[in-house]
Amino acid sequence: MSDPIVLTTLNARYMHCAFGLRYLYANLGKLRAQAQIREFTIQQRAIDIVEQLLEPQPRIIGFSIYIWNVTQTTEVIALLKQVSPQTRVIVGGPEVSFADDLPALAELADYLVSGPGETSFRELCDDLLKDRPITSRMITGKTTALDELELPYAYYDDEDIRNRLIYVEASRGCPFRCEFCLSSLDRTARPFELARFLSAMDELYRRGARNFKFIDRSFNLKVSAGIAILEFFLERIDKDLYLHFEVVPDHLPQKLKQVLTRFPAATLQLEIGVQTFDPVIQQTISRRQNNELTRTNLHWLRENTGAHIHADLIFGLPGDTLENFARSFDQLVSLGPHEIQLGILKRLRGAPLNRHNNTYEMRYNPAAPYNLLSTRDIDFVTLQRVNRCARFWDLIGNSGRFKNLLPLILAEQPFANLLELSDYLYQLAGSTWKISLRRLFSLLYVALGGPMQRPPAQLRELLEADFRLSGEKGRPAFEDQRLDVERRTGTANKRQRQHDRAGARESSL
Repeated sequence: MSDPIVLTTLNARYMHCAFGLRYLYANLGKLRAQAQIREFTIQQRAIDIVEQLLEPQPRIIGFSIYIWNVTQTTEVIALLKQVSPQTRVIVGGPEVSFADDLPALAELADYLVSGPGETSFRELCDDLLKDRPITSRMITGKTTALDELELPYAYYDDEDIRNRLIYVEASRGCPFRCEFCLSSLDRTARPFELARFLSAMDELYRRGARNFKFIDRSFNLKVSAGIAILEFFLERIDKDLYLHFEVVPDHLPQKLKQVLTRFPAATLQLEIGVQTFDPVIQQTISRRQNNELTRTNLHWLRENTGAHIHADLIFGLPGDTLENFARSFDQLVSLGPHEIQLGILKRLRGAPLNRHNNTYEMRYNPAAPYNLLSTRDIDFVTLQRVNRCARFWDLIGNSGRFKNLLPLILAEQPFANLLELSDYLYQLAGSTWKISLRRLFSLLYVALGGPMQRPPAQLRELLEADFRLSGEKGRPAFEDQRLDVERRTGTANKRQRQHDRAGARESSL
């Protein structure tokens, strides 16, 4: 059976669902009966994706384009146009929403929809299927009142509910103007009608959904609505329920705090975008944040709730330096979040932050994900070091596997220690990837016990305690790993030369 319209995207992982595609599908009106959704991942081969996309013999294929899939989607569309040039390709999403800042992929597409697409995509498909003339290939998306939109939640299928993240939104937009974020282009946050939204959540819950990821940029902005949603889930609490919210860090009124304390441990994840504690940088990027309240609230959440606290920092904002970022990191570590996402600034097309590119000499990778390479105040080598540091921090700090060792690493100068450790680990391993857990334990013993001069007996005790908790069998071969590393890196000969020189000095005395 053929369907004239296929909606598709390449997700970063299978567990992610394409929320935007389901909104487009829900709002196709009469065309919905002639459409289907097909999702892939960026790990799949382009030629296999094209074969599956063309299977229903579509006249129109709509692609959702993001920073994480633009490279792979470009290859897919290029192949698609080679084998089926008559198929009309429509692209939309953040990567193709700014006419003066488009990726190369835009040249391969027949039409581009910028901004919200629920109404504009349907109208464009209707025109194409009825062979109506279309005067422009760049279509400006129409903003539709939220109460006029069909909600997408019925189009999560049973497989989605069993095995994938379920994305939901109680509001759209954001009233803040943080320039690194595309939500800063919105004038305000617009809530969905609460009773209608909760009815949709109830239906998802009754179908078996337990993993809800709210994509609202500021879930706790309207406290009464936030409390109503939390109370809704408290009434349905069970051992499998897991809720993810993005929270404004300096806005936690007492009523909201009281509700948060009622959730059992491991039920809530609160994502808190700190980004920087530097007030000058905050002013430069139009970020309003009360740093004292942020610190107070983070500490309160950690001490008084069972929520998993995920805090974000960004390295490389205009005016940032390595020393300045270290101060923000050290402050955040002292507040004890369970995870710190150490992110490198990326260039988002259309983001207001781009106005600083010349003044601060911001240089970005021309290939997605457009990561920062250098600035006026941070050179390329330093960016590379922090990139590696972020990766090792994920393996050591964010993994939760080194609860006994981590206080030793983060004592006194957390970021300075972490960066030094990262440098040594990279020197020893030659990579930040494909490091087995057992090898990581041994590498940490070598780096901390050798160049960083931590007491070997203490290290063994802490690492062995963490190793037992990891579930790995046996014990890490600390001494064997040290000798192996020394052979490969030449540090054994260096150590022998140091020993010989020390002996010679003693003889001369």
